[in-house]
Amino acid sequence: MPKLLISTSSFDLQNNQILQNLQEQGFEIILNPYGRKLKEAEVLELLSDDVIGMIAGVEPLTRKVLSSAKSLKIISRCGIGTDSVDLEAAAEMKIPVHITPSAPVIAVAELTVSLILSTLRRTSEADHNLRQGNWKPLMGRLLASQVIGLVGYGRVGKRVGQLLGAFGAQTIAYDICCGDSLFADTVCASSLDELLERANVITLHIPYSSDNHHFVDRNFISKMNFGSILVNASRGGLVDEKALYDALVSGHLAGAALDTFEEEPYSGQLITLPQVVLTPHMGSYAKEARVQMEQEAAQNLFDSLVEIDLAKKML
Repeated sequence: MPKLLISTSSFDLQNNQILQNLQEQGFEIILNPYGRKLKEAEVLELLSDDVIGMIAGVEPLTRKVLSSAKSLKIISRCGIGTDSVDLEAAAEMKIPVHITPSAPVIAVAELTVSLILSTLRRTSEADHNLRQGNWKPLMGRLLASQVIGLVGYGRVGKRVGQLLGAFGAQTIAYDICCGDSLFADTVCASSLDELLERANVITLHIPYSSDNHHFVDRNFISKMNFGSILVNASRGGLVDEKALYDALVSGHLAGAALDTFEEEPYSGQLITLPQVVLTPHMGSYAKEARVQMEQEAAQNLFDSLVEIDLAKKML
């Protein structure tokens, strides 16, 4: 019996008609048994010889994994990024990799804005204090008075900029595509240094690769304005978390908010700092967005199975 693996940490199989149709056609569906991001060894174990397609999360689909998955013919990512997939190896093995580029955009953008607001107004810190019996209003800062630096101005970065405009905040963006028509509604920085010089809130919206590992390093942070805030709802590995911790402890940075981490689940030093807001990689975890992502990922998987004559078209 051919098998399909759903490796995302959660997936609403019961309400996905496309996958139910595939089950009726004789496909066995294997779910992630751990309820979290899979490790390489766990992916290897789940991708048995008869798994022909998968709906992938952010687990490492390395050359080792792909070369061991002898029957795998399709990867359908539930999300935007492909940094967790060895695309060169996938291409060599003729395994197409599909993504759901539009579904998570609004959800990730809204979470980013909420992280900026929470950090500026210290709502997470105040909530913790009150639950500990300490009634003390905390002085924060207005979003409308900030200059927000958007590092990366693709789908998510652009949406974040639009939302911030409604608050009256100024935005400045830096992207390798600077000068493109996408920059018509914001200021385009000529360099990353210019953005860091002008902004007092920096939010990341770029993919991860080995080339930009620890993109935000000690040098980057040293160029940020004193009292700035860093937000990362993009990808773990972009931020040197030890350098960030040191900058927060020293007071050079006033706060930070992270939804993604180099190692997940995260249990590092940043947990100890009250001026840091941490969320467990839940950028796309808005019900409406998640439904759309799962539907699109399932559709991409189904269409590919039909294309290679492994599934029947639905009437």
